[in-house]
Amino acid sequence: MSDVLETDEIAAELPDGWHHDADTDEIARTFEFDSYLEGVGFAAGAGGLAEEAFHHPSMTVEWREVEVRLTTHDAGGVTGKDIDLAQRLNELAE
Repeated sequence: MSDVLETDEIAAELPDGWHHDADTDEIARTFEFDSYLEGVGFAAGAGGLAEEAFHHPSMTVEWREVEVRLTTHDAGGVTGKDIDLAQRLNELAE
């Protein structure tokens, strides 16, 4: 199991576009796309990355947007696993 990161560690390591939601102890980002289908394609690709990492985010797909929320439930907060997957999702969106 990964160690939970402190708030200052999270802030220092967050990839571009992500924010820390201290109320839910998650990191989150809303990705924007030109069409609904692009968002669905991103969500499918994100699902593949998550399965490879065996670390599964909450995702909400809406028209031209996909919100992704990450936390490590078994650790009780944000860990390096969340930061790593967030970076990989940024790379997928590029």
